[in-house]
Amino acid sequence: MENVPVPSVPPTALLCPVCHLAVQPEFYFCPNCGKALKERPLSASGTTQAWIYALSIVMPMIAFLAIKYWPGIRYLKSQDTNTKWIGIVATALMAISTIVVFWLAMVWTQNIIQSSLNSIGNLSGLSG
Repeated sequence: MENVPVPSVPPTALLCPVCHLAVQPEFYFCPNCGKALKERPLSASGTTQAWIYALSIVMPMIAFLAIKYWPGIRYLKSQDTNTKWIGIVATALMAISTIVVFWLAMVWTQNIIQSSLNSIGNLSGLSG
């Protein structure tokens, strides 16, 4: 039996949990099998912030049907201070927007009820 040389793994390399290929610590995916090794950092670009903030304002209007797609939670749970602040602002915008939507719905409902009562009062005044 002959000795087969074992390739050396650099000390900074990690092993992929699926294919056991040596991967660098900065890799997000295994280059061999594509397994996600760690999550990518969240983007803090101006465009991303604008999108998250706009979605946070509109979220109450769509009745939280897509809350699981709202990225504000991931940003809020982030360890990075900048991305955590994005999550805090997005959450505050969603809370304010929710309060405004409920207030507008209440005012709108009261106006409709008052309008209906006024029209009933006008009808009863005509028949008397």
